[in-house]
Amino acid sequence: MKPFELSYSNGCEAAAKSKFDIAVQQYDVAIALKPDYHEAWYNRGIALVELGRREDAIASYDAAIAIKADKHEAWYNRGIELVALGRYGEAILSYDRAIAAKANKHEAWYNRACAHALNGQAEEALRDLQRALELNEREYRSLAKSDDDFGGLQADERFQSLLAG
Repeated sequence: MKPFELSYSNGCEAAAKSKFDIAVQQYDVAIALKPDYHEAWYNRGIALVELGRREDAIASYDAAIAIKADKHEAWYNRGIELVALGRYGEAILSYDRAIAAKANKHEAWYNRACAHALNGQAEEALRDLQRALELNEREYRSLAKSDDDFGGLQADERFQSLLAG
């Protein structure tokens, strides 16, 4: 095993044990040895989220994406962190890229619907929610009914009709 692979493996092992600070350190070693190691950047982002370091996580996702532009997981996770920071427009663009890389990524459709709803874009939110339901009705029909992100839409007849089935 190459040194960068060993550090990456150690990072994954630490993350699996919820030792996220150690995981970040190990991913940093892997990245220092192999700066274009997109998986190390991506997993570093995940560990940073667990440490509450959202901006740093976004930067790690950005680095992973700069190396592998079609890494839908990084685009998706980036969107989640941007929503948490209230940066809905940027989040929507990240979800767009996740969907462009993997058109049936139902999680991205659902979370893009949430970001649109939070951003006051009812038409777009309903459109994306409908697509999420088409891809995974069982998961999203009940979730959407109680999701606070759709609070502004819950009285909308179109929203109610969409969730009535």
